[in-house]
Amino acid sequence: MSQIVFLGSGGARIVVFKQIRASGGIWITLDETQMLVDPGPGCLVRCVNSKSNLDPTTLDGIILSHRHLDHSADVNVMIEAMTQGGFEPRGAVFAPEDALEDDPVILRYIRKYIPRIEILKEGGEYELKSIKFNTPIRHRHGGETYGINFIGTKQSISYIADTKYFEGIETYYHGDTFIINVLREKPSEIDHLCIEDAKKIISQAKPNLTILTHFGMQIIKSKPWEVADKITNELGLQVIAANDGMKVEL
Repeated sequence: MSQIVFLGSGGARIVVFKQIRASGGIWITLDETQMLVDPGPGCLVRCVNSKSNLDPTTLDGIILSHRHLDHSADVNVMIEAMTQGGFEPRGAVFAPEDALEDDPVILRYIRKYIPRIEILKEGGEYELKSIKFNTPIRHRHGGETYGINFIGTKQSISYIADTKYFEGIETYYHGDTFIINVLREKPSEIDHLCIEDAKKIISQAKPNLTILTHFGMQIIKSKPWEVADKITNELGLQVIAANDGMKVEL
C-alpha cells in the first residue's frame, strides 16, 4: 500500500525548538519502496512510537531536501537505524552537496555504512528500487535546497520543500498528490512560502490532493485545518493540513 506518514508537521525555529509540533520529517511508501524525507529533530523517536509500525531497518533510502537542522538533525541516527548500527550496510542516501561537504550534516564516519550516496542537483534524476524521482529546480532558500517529484507506477507525489515563491515554481511539480511546506500565514521577506503562495501553486497545478505542512506559529494559531478548509472552499480543490502522526493512504 502506498502511503505518507507525517512524523511531524512543525516548522520555524520556535515551533521546532519547543516542539509545539513535532519535526520528524515524512515517511513515504510508494510501490513498496520505503523512503524517509527530511528527518528532523525527534525522527527516530517518532518512528519507534508511531502507530503506523514504522521500522527504520526496513528503509530503502533517506533524502534531504536541504541541510538545515529542522530537516536533517536526525539523519545520522536514522542512517544508523537503517543499517542496524552499520552491521548491515544497506540503503541509499540522497542530499545536496553542501550537506556532505564543507560543514557536513552527514557525518563522515557514518558514510561507510551506506553502499550508495548520491548528490542532489538541479535537474537531477534518480532511482530507488522500483521508483524514480527528480529534483527539477533549485529553490530560493538558505543553503542548497530542492523539491522532489516521486514517480511510481500508479501514483506520483510532489514535495515542495522550503522556498521563497518564484514565478513558475508550480510548472516544475506535477504529482497527483502535493506536499507543500507552508511556514507563514502572511507574506514576509523570509525565504518561505505563505498561504497566498500556496494558493497560487495549487490553483495552477491542480493536484488531486494537497497536504500542507511545516507550519510556523502564525498558521498554528490560525488552526491549520481551518486554513486548509478555507482554501478548499475557495479553489474547489482538496486541501488538507498535516498533523503529527497523520497517515494518508494513496
